[in-house]
Amino acid sequence: MADHGPHHIETNPDPAAFAHWPEGLYQEMLASQNNGCVGTVLVSETDRVRVWHLHIPVGTRCGFHRHVNPYFWSALKAGEARGYFSSGNVRDTTHYVGETKHFYYGPGDYMLHSVENIGDTDLAFATVEFLDGTNPPLAIPPEVKLVAPNAA
Repeated sequence: MADHGPHHIETNPDPAAFAHWPEGLYQEMLASQNNGCVGTVLVSETDRVRVWHLHIPVGTRCGFHRHVNPYFWSALKAGEARGYFSSGNVRDTTHYVGETKHFYYGPGDYMLHSVENIGDTDLAFATVEFLDGTNPPLAIPPEVKLVAPNAA
């Protein structure tokens, strides 16, 4: 058995583990195995870091995405969230402004998940990924990158 870092979450191979999820979520998760878009918009990128903003309006959910390298997020707004994890687990969380969590992934480690806004206020987070971790960073499509207003 592999020795994993503290934040690695296995993908449960048994589809029955996802029977309690809303219709279509399991299929979305399977189709998003290598989605590296951990935010709504990539606002800055260097060879060492990616800085993301994540905005989740009331009653919506961000798509499944995969974390493979060390990162942290910080809540910019308070609110209620429901996390769907590739293990099949579902976890409800109350976020407060300034709440910050740090994550580390060793070789081959990852977390594949989606976040749903179940509260009555929009959720907003800033996320910083460190690209010099133990895993190669995932590819990011150009359409998620911030374009300066006068750069058209």
